[in-house]
Amino acid sequence: MTDHCAPTFEKLAGELGFSCAEAGGLFEVRNPFALENWTLPVLELTIVLGAILALIYAIVRLRRHGDPTNLVVWFGATAYLFIIEPPLYFPAAFGIDEHVDTMFAHNVFTVEFLWGRLPLYIVAIYPLMATLAFETVRSLGVFRRYGVLVGAVCVGFVHHAFYEIFDHIGPQLRWWEWSIDNPINQPMFDSVPIPSVVVFAALWPMSLAFFVQLLVGRQVDAGRDFSGVEIAWRTVVIGVLGSLGTGILPIPATVLGAGSDTVRGFLYVAELVIVSVVAVVALSRRWLALRRGESDIPGYSNRFVRIYSVVYLGVMALLWVTALPDYFDAVDGSTANGDPIGNIWYAAACFVIAILCVLATYTVPRSGSGGDDRIGPAREPEVSHSA
Repeated sequence: MTDHCAPTFEKLAGELGFSCAEAGGLFEVRNPFALENWTLPVLELTIVLGAILALIYAIVRLRRHGDPTNLVVWFGATAYLFIIEPPLYFPAAFGIDEHVDTMFAHNVFTVEFLWGRLPLYIVAIYPLMATLAFETVRSLGVFRRYGVLVGAVCVGFVHHAFYEIFDHIGPQLRWWEWSIDNPINQPMFDSVPIPSVVVFAALWPMSLAFFVQLLVGRQVDAGRDFSGVEIAWRTVVIGVLGSLGTGILPIPATVLGAGSDTVRGFLYVAELVIVSVVAVVALSRRWLALRRGESDIPGYSNRFVRIYSVVYLGVMALLWVTALPDYFDAVDGSTANGDPIGNIWYAAACFVIAILCVLATYTVPRSGSGGDDRIGPAREPEVSHSA
């Protein structure tokens, strides 16, 4: 790399408590008991374990039911990560440093890649969060009832709820630090940039879900078989298209709001409101239809997603509770240690939405038992899905 320690990253690293110049190499393992604080290894274990279990579930589902959708979500999200994140870590190496400065710095965790830029848990959080959101929506039969676009919007909404719980506590616990002087991060919503709240929490998973369902999911629903080669190239294409979609979807804010942080923030929020309204209506109607037995469109019960959603929310609730004393003692948006606080009321609203989404997956009628039971009318659609 042409510059491992760009000035902005070096400054952020110092504020997080580590030295950029000493931040390992391509790969580094640290003592989990010697990290910045105890919340870092807890977060790391929760996310990495969840991603591994999600991958195992995806492989099992492909082998048992011939359905590669979960596997494509997992690797499509990972492909998206490696397309989007490296240029943000090393703008000079990618020749974009005149236009894009360092936006943030992660703290160092147990397992690190790329000279302290990329913790393993960040690699894991993309496929885990995408799986939780996609499968929550898919299990309610939203894609089959309302189509690819509305289903993708619902995925973005659910992902947003799960992600913002994490996003609004990270800076306070020194999981990462934003460069607030970077205009790309403006406007800020307490300790979180509005672009992160909208683009990375809602629009990128929406884009990924759209192409997963368009190129794989809906064809699996129609009974199509995929070879290993077809799954591989479609996954790569989905990662590329998902990243392009993430650049296209925020255009109203990035272009029309180019001259004003206020206008840009308003347009970002307007996009999020549209996503939320569409998703709330679609998810609510699907849940009510399933509860009343009025739907002939089946979904299925994803045992991993139902259980691990509860695990994730439980861990995040614990971390929030332990952070509350410092949060409420904060002055002018910063704790006594100088760490910025997020918006607790927004995080609480996201908790409520996420819990309701999880409850929806537990309270729709299911037939039989097991981790992949169909819900809805008694029939065997899995037979038509087998490869």
